Amino acid sequence: MHISILTLLLVFLSTQSSATTSTSAITRFIQCLNTRSDPSFPITGDLYTPANSSYPSVLQNYIRNLRFNETTTPKPFIIITAEHVSHIQAAVVCGKQNRLLMKTRSGGHDYEGLSYLTNTNEPVFVVDMFNLRSINVDIEKETAWVQAGATLGEVYYRISEKSNKHGFPSGVCPTVGVGGHFSGGGYGNLMRKYGLSVDNIVDAQLIDVNGKLLNRKSMGEDLFWAITGGGGVSFGVVLAYKIKLVRVPEVVTVFNIERTEEQNLSMIAERWVQVADKLDDNVFLRMIFSVRNNTNVGKIVGAGFPTLYLGNSRDLVNLLDKDFPELGLQESDCIEMSWVESVLYYTGFPIGTPTSVLLSRTPQRLNPFKIKSDYVQNPISKQDFEYIFERMKELENQMLAFNPYGGRMSKISEFAKPFPHRAGNIAKIQYEVNWDELGDEAENRFLNFTRLMYDYMTPFVSKNPREAFLNYRDLDIGINTHGRNAYVEGMVYGHKYFKETNYRRLVRVKTRVDPDNFFRNEQSIPTLSS
Repeated sequence: MHISILTLLLVFLSTQSSATTSTSAITRFIQCLNTRSDPSFPITGDLYTPANSSYPSVLQNYIRNLRFNETTTPKPFIIITAEHVSHIQAAVVCGKQNRLLMKTRSGGHDYEGLSYLTNTNEPVFVVDMFNLRSINVDIEKETAWVQAGATLGEVYYRISEKSNKHGFPSGVCPTVGVGGHFSGGGYGNLMRKYGLSVDNIVDAQLIDVNGKLLNRKSMGEDLFWAITGGGGVSFGVVLAYKIKLVRVPEVVTVFNIERTEEQNLSMIAERWVQVADKLDDNVFLRMIFSVRNNTNVGKIVGAGFPTLYLGNSRDLVNLLDKDFPELGLQESDCIEMSWVESVLYYTGFPIGTPTSVLLSRTPQRLNPFKIKSDYVQNPISKQDFEYIFERMKELENQMLAFNPYGGRMSKISEFAKPFPHRAGNIAKIQYEVNWDELGDEAENRFLNFTRLMYDYMTPFVSKNPREAFLNYRDLDIGINTHGRNAYVEGMVYGHKYFKETNYRRLVRVKTRVDPDNFFRNEQSIPTLSS
């Protein structure tokens, strides 16, 4: 098998005009993988090159943004679908020896595709983690070990198998991979009650640049801190996280009422900004704007208010009657269900859908898209929202999601984890533009719309720096070429994602654990030596 893979790869490389300089390094890399991996778990069946008939499906199975699934998109020269820890260790050691660029992919939801492609001309290989997805839940200890290739849906389902009184604070989309989501922060509906995913991680397993398998004790607190919010891909390959489960009521309440401009939406939105971060910690009430077509007046902006409350519907109605009467919530709008059922509801599945759908690794939709992020730190007036609505209607396919802060998030120090966006933030904005047309022309048009909307929002969001969320990776805010000015280039996006103090600490950790900058991408943490 080894000979056939190597032969196929060499045949493929011989047809690539740009590959001649790297052919010998890649050949040595393949040979090294076979030597270094555990012979009891042969790696040969987990290697896919462009010459393999299965290569396109293996690559495309975890591409979640169709912007990066074009024929012109750069492709990795090999994908390693690791099934054993030795496969990852071999990939790291052999990649470093041969100076090849490594990418690590868990769920493939990296918004800029950095887990499987690069914007440079370097030969790239991918370690795909989807086979490493075991989840071991210990309800008595209220913990679980979760491998990086598991999805959030699988985590939620495995917890619910053992208990209807436990959950975990993570994201809404069930097909997101644990590895990238947890290491970048992890944001979801339980955030105001329990903080982020990283605020509830108690241990980890990491393969470092020397191929060593480390846990929290052996890696030390600085490195553990870095991979719980600073992005694991800058420091090694996270194999698994140990999470602390949180307690949820047996019955929770959800609703998703809608309001439009014709129903005084700008006034409701103004009030939302005043109260959403100050509501009871058990309430997570989002506000999501989109443009709709009205047959009488043309384009109008509407909003959905999807909400999770850790309690019963009567208490929720009483609470919002007191603190947010402008929304006009009625008890008939509310639905009571279990916490794991609320995950399905929030994702858009019909009520009554079996919770086993959380085990599906197929996204509900696939299309090209662009995401950006911002933080709101000051109130936005009714008139300002009317301005925002007009700008949305000028453009195409604009969706703005306001996610409330406050609660537990305001009580955790901005230095506790690399993720610094804590007290002082009212909300995070997610800008999302989806489209169905393929090709560069459509992509450039919709990217321009997204950037224009982002520019229009400048007066209403954080400044110096204009902060951003690492899990919503956005190359518009800075790219690192990892040359002589890498540290300064890293500051541009590093201060936005982590703020100055946390960025400096991340750089110090990076310099110590990966001084040659093997683990890198267009927005990774650089070393001090650069």
